[in-house]
Amino acid sequence: QVQLVESGGGLVQAGDSLRLSCAASRLTYSTYEIGWFRQVPGKEREFAVAFRRTGTGLYYKEYADSVKGRFTISRDNAKNTVSLQMDSLKPEDTAVYYCAARSPGGNWSFWGQGTQVTVSS
Repeated sequence: QVQLVESGGGLVQAGDSLRLSCAASRLTYSTYEIGWFRQVPGKEREFAVAFRRTGTGLYYKEYADSVKGRFTISRDNAKNTVSLQMDSLKPEDTAVYYCAARSPGGNWSFWGQGTQVTVSS
């Protein structure tokens, strides 16, 4: 059974940084697209950032406009871990953050349990 486990959330002040990690078991990151999504109560889950794969097998990073320039996704294939470095955090970044995985072109089928990020003003 595939498992994705997020860690690293917490309470910070505006302008601070946080680093989230997503560790996978029974799933090899190097062959999947990996994304980070976030959700606040009463709103739909929204896309934040992802490793996407082209038809030729090359990976590139895609960022939502709301996080571009502040968030950075990275991966460590040897450790099967994907990280999300979040800098210059804003109160509007407060949400539960989820990592997800999918086969290229498929649905986001695998989800972690989420980790809370709270940014105070």
